[in-house]
Amino acid sequence: MLQQMELPGLAFAVWMLICFYAPVGGYPNGKVREACTSMVPCHGSSPQLSPEHTITVNGTEFKPGDSIEVHLSGPVFEGFFIQARDAEHLESPALGSFMLADRGASQLLTCAHTKNSAVSHTSKAKKKHIKVYWIAPGNAPKRVQFLATVVKKYKIFWVKIPGPIVSQPNALSPTPPLHATSGAVSTSHPVSYLSKPFNASSCGRTKFCIRNPSNCDPESASCFFLSFQQEGSSVFVEMSGPSEGYLAFALSHDQWMGDDDAYLCVGEDHRVRTITAYLKERSPPVLDSENALEDVSWRLADGLLQCSFRRSIRLPAHKGRFNLDASYYIFLADGEASEGGVIHKHRQQPLITNGIYNITGLPQDIGGSRSPRLIKAHGTLMFIAWITTVSIGVIVARFFKPVWSYSFLFGKEMWFQVHRMLMLTTVMLTSISFVLPFIYRGGWSQQAGFHPYLGCTVMALAIFQALMAGFRPSRHAPRKTSAMRAHGCAAPRTEGGC
Repeated sequence: MLQQMELPGLAFAVWMLICFYAPVGGYPNGKVREACTSMVPCHGSSPQLSPEHTITVNGTEFKPGDSIEVHLSGPVFEGFFIQARDAEHLESPALGSFMLADRGASQLLTCAHTKNSAVSHTSKAKKKHIKVYWIAPGNAPKRVQFLATVVKKYKIFWVKIPGPIVSQPNALSPTPPLHATSGAVSTSHPVSYLSKPFNASSCGRTKFCIRNPSNCDPESASCFFLSFQQEGSSVFVEMSGPSEGYLAFALSHDQWMGDDDAYLCVGEDHRVRTITAYLKERSPPVLDSENALEDVSWRLADGLLQCSFRRSIRLPAHKGRFNLDASYYIFLADGEASEGGVIHKHRQQPLITNGIYNITGLPQDIGGSRSPRLIKAHGTLMFIAWITTVSIGVIVARFFKPVWSYSFLFGKEMWFQVHRMLMLTTVMLTSISFVLPFIYRGGWSQQAGFHPYLGCTVMALAIFQALMAGFRPSRHAPRKTSAMRAHGCAAPRTEGGC
């Protein structure tokens, strides 16, 4: 009875410890989303009154899409939290989006469902200066003020330090026409700023669209969107997605990267550069010196990178550009870009259409997959084999042998028959799963790291185990003990312990 009383008390104590540990520990890693509204750190003390730190900016006016350089400086501090808000309603949610100048000292956060709308520290390392860039959203209010919370030490901090106010020009509307604002990129055609996000209302009717997730809204901060609309002898392209570096799509004759016609929108110096490229095998893209794109526009706000352009259906004078009136697999990828617009390998598997499509043909609204069906089947079969059948088989052999010793199935002890059936099923599933990646890749993959070697090792051990079990000595043979010991100790090499 005493033990029964002690358990609830212990559970309550553990619960209390968990509940009160987080506020005491603060946020040394900068993950302060809980403070998005109040901007007050949970440090259990009151903020200081007279701030020691200042916020400065490199301009006082902005238009949608403009980049403003924001500096936070002062005596040594450990943590910070920066937002931009409506200057007339400072209790309103954070607005716009930030870009980082130093990823080691600062990180982007999502506040009020707006991606990258706040910046905080990455650790409590001491710092004196932070620089970030704020990108004005398309629906920005007339006047915007920057606010910062600064933590000098755990118990010493300032909340909502007021920064400068930046405002839009006195024009009645800050929304320029679709092709109005000029920009400097390496192309002979004018570049403009998109005044609003894309929409999917014409997908499947006049536009050929690819969306991931399926049927997502291009205005959403989690939606990858690509559309094609034929207009006479040209195609108008829109591309959008949650990326801080670059977005790219490619037209390919197969589902492999290489010998493809690629188009990239790259974030560079807080603007977007739209370029064409040629993909050669799995090497970095070869950028074109001449750009065949027209009516180039871009937008970088609310955590989204968006660009649009027009391209002629046929470009015989431009080597490497595919004709757009043929059918292709379509790739859609995103990744990081460093200073100067240098792009890096995409962090996740590109989205690839399940079949070939003619983007100038019948308008469709489709999705794609970042994991081909064969690879999904490979993972599923491996999961079933090594998480379910082999685990149950080991449990039956180790714990049900004395229980089922006198129960028989097809002339053999029941535990042995169940164990053998599960282990043979494991070997069969592993064999099928082992073959699928080779079918998908058409051979050995040089870019898959250690995974293929691990898979070959597991496959060899599984077959070795099956052979040892098949050629085991009879029950009273002299080598029976050593054979069983080898079988039992080889199994954990693949199943997790001896």
